[in-house]
Amino acid sequence: MSKSVKNYYAGGNTAKGFYDLFSSSLKQLDRIFILKGGPGTGKSTLMKKIGEKWGQQYDTEYIHCSADYGSIDGVIIPELSAGVVDGTAPHVIEPQYPGIIEEYINLGEAWDSSKLQENKQEVFYVKEQIKKCYDEAYTIFAEALKIHDDWEKIFIENLDVYKAEELTNRLTDEFFATISLNKKANVVHRFLGAATPEGPIDFIENLTEDINKRYFLKGRPGSGKSTLLKTLAKRAEARGFDVEVYHCGFDPESLDMLIFRELGVAIFDSTSPHEHFPSRKGDEIVDMYEELIAPGTDEKYEEEIEHFSKKYAEKMKLATSHLKESNKLRNELESYYIQAMDYSIVEQKQLQIEKAIKEIEKMH
Repeated sequence: MSKSVKNYYAGGNTAKGFYDLFSSSLKQLDRIFILKGGPGTGKSTLMKKIGEKWGQQYDTEYIHCSADYGSIDGVIIPELSAGVVDGTAPHVIEPQYPGIIEEYINLGEAWDSSKLQENKQEVFYVKEQIKKCYDEAYTIFAEALKIHDDWEKIFIENLDVYKAEELTNRLTDEFFATISLNKKANVVHRFLGAATPEGPIDFIENLTEDINKRYFLKGRPGSGKSTLLKTLAKRAEARGFDVEVYHCGFDPESLDMLIFRELGVAIFDSTSPHEHFPSRKGDEIVDMYEELIAPGTDEKYEEEIEHFSKKYAEKMKLATSHLKESNKLRNELESYYIQAMDYSIVEQKQLQIEKAIKEIEKMH
């Protein structure tokens, strides 16, 4: 019987450009196999096969690819403290302890360079076009963030700071009571979702499927959701509780979710583009607008809110169209590498990794 699979992102296409949180997900591992090689060399397929094989016996974590929905950037087996990751751009992973913790696996050994040389100019051109798509998308996401900031100001200026502090204290008491754990907290940073060529994708339901108590934060931009989460994360860490911190896939400096697995508690921003609703016992809504924002704010600033909402949606749609175009080009780029690959060599590399993981198993 297969064990649990957790899905998340460790990198994302954000208003700050490509944002990388890989090091946080990998810091606990004793062995990391870093795959090198171009697009289409079979990195994602190899990692999925590793995940499927060891996922029959162990819980696994899949790090998803924000550039291509359906592809993965890594697979982790926490119980074995081992993982296999794509270490190519834009999330280049440099070994800290090469040969001891990290090991390079070069899938580039499986391609025929002479075949790639035949399509040299096409590869150069497509790579250049992909970069242009991402540059455009990141520029537009940054413009969308400025609009979002102006939208937020309306609600920030109408937020009751005293009530916000009261709410934070109430939730702190509900979560932790007077308990402190006599240990150092393990804090890991990830993304629950990402802006992808298919639009925004999130894994909230998967990440919280075994959580007994879920708090759904509702409210407008600027109603204090991220600030609340940042404070709760700090308080949990100070008390020794492990924290899974999930950053916003659009603005990585904002937070979207915290999970305290030791307590069986999750609290997350449940507004668009990752809007979810209570669906089981233990689910609770925390309406930040109702609790903290001056009554009548929506009505008073109706025109401005509608203006910002519309402009923001237009920018997000336009940025996503550039990501979609980049994905088409990426598929074209991969095709040049696929026709130059000898996948029997990739299979040998996979067996090499599997042999090493079996050795790790023996030591556990």
